Amino acid sequence: MATAYGPTVGRRKLRSAIRRAREASGLTQEQVAQAMDWSLSKLIRIEAGYVSISTNDVKALLHHYQVSDPAAVAELVGLARVARQRTWWSQYRDSVPPAYFSYIGLEAEASRLCFYQSVGMPGLLQTAAYAQAVAKIVIPNFSDPSEAQASVALRMRRQREVLERPDPPAIDVVLDEATLHRQTGGRTVIRDQLRHLVNLAQADHITIQVLPFTSPLYTPLGQFVIIRFAGAEDPDVVYLESTGLEDVLDQPDAVMSHVQTFAGLQQAALSPADSLARITLLAGELD
Repeated sequence: MATAYGPTVGRRKLRSAIRRAREASGLTQEQVAQAMDWSLSKLIRIEAGYVSISTNDVKALLHHYQVSDPAAVAELVGLARVARQRTWWSQYRDSVPPAYFSYIGLEAEASRLCFYQSVGMPGLLQTAAYAQAVAKIVIPNFSDPSEAQASVALRMRRQREVLERPDPPAIDVVLDEATLHRQTGGRTVIRDQLRHLVNLAQADHITIQVLPFTSPLYTPLGQFVIIRFAGAEDPDVVYLESTGLEDVLDQPDAVMSHVQTFAGLQQAALSPADSLARITLLAGELD
């Protein structure tokens, strides 16, 4: 039985297959662009997964690469159709950074999300008040109410689409203890945010751990999200998000470094039960 893919994963699989076919043919991107009468930038964007590709262009490329197996051609043409489907996040393409847009699609199709947060809370686990307080800090034009409202609305939409779907992803979170003490939005906002974390962690598929101040473990990688997918053939992806840096990594070495780091952070963190006890205690002190 063929595996069903969403648009984001479908586009990733398609771009990898197209790149492999070109490399197997021994052709450079420049040679292919010239032969197809395309700009070089178009082929680069297709192979990077930044843009979708029509089914006719897929067929033309495969013909040029001498890929003639009917099953292989049909699979890739099918992926092209899937990749061009409109999604709920399609409307945000021109209003958010490209890396963040890619992450939204990956998040929506993930089977597991692993967050390490050295600053703040994962967007999927934020209360609306906390998200509003974060927006006030990170959005330069917060004086424009529409921009702030759009940022918070998108975050709340992500929560509904991901956490309330019939098969929500497993979520593993490691929070540096500093995130629990930073009073973003004030005492009431952070207190309610901490209690929100405790409530969310009652679900079997959400695990929250705290990396205590006493832990000697430190990572220079900053905060990140590891995105995993149901298909064993679909490799993990890492999303980096910090001030001035947003990127999606899929290079095997870079991804493995983050996977190993996250495993070490989980081992060094308090147990889930002790972590929730710590969070509950800190929330109570804010009453």
